[in-house]
Amino acid sequence: QVQLVESGGDLVQPGGSLRLSCAASGFSLEYYAIGWFRQAPGKEREGVSCISNSDDYTYYTDSVKGRFTISRDNAKNTVYLQMNSLKPEDTAVYYCNAQGFGMTYWGKGTLVTVSS
Repeated sequence: QVQLVESGGDLVQPGGSLRLSCAASGFSLEYYAIGWFRQAPGKEREGVSCISNSDDYTYYTDSVKGRFTISRDNAKNTVYLQMNSLKPEDTAVYYCNAQGFGMTYWGKGTLVTVSS
């Protein structure tokens, strides 16, 4: 069964850090471009970061540049999003997305809440 499962979301204080994981089953993430998206309450889903299938290109939306880092571990079939210096405006449900071979897969999301 093809599946993407996000984890690592939590309640964290402003300035804190979290590492989100996106684990795949049923296919190998190594050959897919992976994106992280987020959707805050009452807002549209937005792209946060992505990494190409060859790992030679990464993208970050302006609001997270210098704070978030995307990476992948092919041996664990997992992609990560390291989030540092978190701000209340980073509060959202975070989703990962895999694209390749004409297919697109989405996970169900993990909730990140940044609040004191």
